Amino acid sequence: MTDPALRTIVTGAANGIGAAIADRLRQRGDTVVGLDREAGDDIITVDLADPADRARAVDAALAQLGGADVLVCVAGVFRQGSIHDSGFDDWRAVWAVNLDAPLDLMRMISPGMAAQGFGRIVTITSVHARQAQPGCLAYDVSKAGLEAATRSAALDLARHGVLANAVAPGFVRTRMSLLPDGTDETDTDEFRQQYVTSGKLPLGRAAHPAEIAPAVEFLTSRANTYTTGQVLTVDGGLTMTF
Repeated sequence: MTDPALRTIVTGAANGIGAAIADRLRQRGDTVVGLDREAGDDIITVDLADPADRARAVDAALAQLGGADVLVCVAGVFRQGSIHDSGFDDWRAVWAVNLDAPLDLMRMISPGMAAQGFGRIVTITSVHARQAQPGCLAYDVSKAGLEAATRSAALDLARHGVLANAVAPGFVRTRMSLLPDGTDETDTDEFRQQYVTSGKLPLGRAAHPAEIAPAVEFLTSRANTYTTGQVLTVDGGLTMTF
């Protein structure tokens, strides 16, 4: 007997990594509903920074799917700022999307998973959770916090058959990597000198969003029966160098 299609919610599904993950999971047979501020096919539009609006969107997604088996939290924002030139308002604007929203979605969706004895949660964090760059304070904190939240959720949910893991990409060619002039930062001479020529990025290039999706596909699958509370780093070898 064939297992029923997994009912899947993906945030940030309108573009970039989120879109690639949603496409990959549809290809394996999942019924996917996206949550995003941008409209699109099978997407519920939502401001994930707004607690009331994300609660509305989650209710709508659960009603549309009839429950949820998989939650993938991808949506994220970046705001430049260091400890010297940014403040609480700047930080909260990033944390509201990158940390508050996925934590709240896990809180709202995991009880249904626990009640049915099956669930798979994946959060998309970043190498920034454990490494840092100048001017990335709010983003770094949000991703480190999300990894901690994912581990804590994994522990709380383990006995209910719900597995929670994180995937930490390195450089990925998405809209977040675009500079103000529209150039992708991974195409610049500075990037090539700092990461490619130096050998700091062993594979010598940034990833495409579709290269992140297979890791998520496994962690959210029925085949994953024993991996929980872990971070799978998909970074072209970036973090193994120094």
